[in-house]
Amino acid sequence: MKITNTAHARYEGLGKSGKGHVSSQSGALDHPYGFNTRFEDAPGTNPEELIAAAHAACFTMALSMQLAGEGYEDGQLDTDAKVTLEKDGDGFTVTKSDLTLTGKVDGIDKAKFEELANKAKANCPISKLLNADISLETTFES
Repeated sequence: MKITNTAHARYEGLGKSGKGHVSSQSGALDHPYGFNTRFEDAPGTNPEELIAAAHAACFTMALSMQLAGEGYEDGQLDTDAKVTLEKDGDGFTVTKSDLTLTGKVDGIDKAKFEELANKAKANCPISKLLNADISLETTFES
């Protein structure tokens, strides 16, 4: 199976004074972006925030599928992703994505939960794409 999704970005003007707009094919994403939204906390989005959202969503779904595949039927998973952008020579590099997971799954113990969470982290397509230092911190509620 092959799935292709699309997004579109437009940037009008150049450099710090330019203004951008990014949207996705589904219409779920439709936001302004620019230097000020990336480096100055102005309203709008930025590429690292979008990567963090994609990583959190992908990992959480991957873990949900792992748990269902093991026969678990009910629970809740909450994942926060923190993507780090660092100065790298004349440019910038995304150096890591930290995932913080809180989960409550009926009938599972902490060791099994952490085993499946680490498996999901290794197999999440966005984790593979990032090829960055990805940490995972888990909290388990019984």
